[in-house]
Amino acid sequence: MQLTSEELALFNRMLAHVSANTSLLRMDGFTQHGDTTTLWHCIAVAYYSLWLARRLRIACRVRSLVSGALLHDYFLYDWHDPDPGHRFHGFRHPAFALRNVRRDWRANRIEAEIIRRHMFPLTPIPPLCREGLLVCL
Repeated sequence: MQLTSEELALFNRMLAHVSANTSLLRMDGFTQHGDTTTLWHCIAVAYYSLWLARRLRIACRVRSLVSGALLHDYFLYDWHDPDPGHRFHGFRHPAFALRNVRRDWRANRIEAEIIRRHMFPLTPIPPLCREGLLVCL
């Protein structure tokens, strides 16, 4: 199952909108996992979160799901650098990402929830909305 052409068009419009209004593209300069950048990781998470919602027929707020997923790792640093501020990155980066998002983007409640809770169970409180659960999955 793939996204419909309408869903893919909406996804691409959201990606363009978030990219134009934040520093999202800076994330292409930071390695996330292996040879994947943080930008491409977030694009993949956004795409597959939407795909999963459609596949499982989970009703969701698509714009919030996509923008929250695109910005879920908006911490804007290379966590592989030995900087002491990057210690415990897995536990701390959701708060750093949310701080940056609140500076650069007008995040709604769902987007903030996605960003804040996307590392569950490393962060102790699970997501409280279905969009946040989709991103965790």
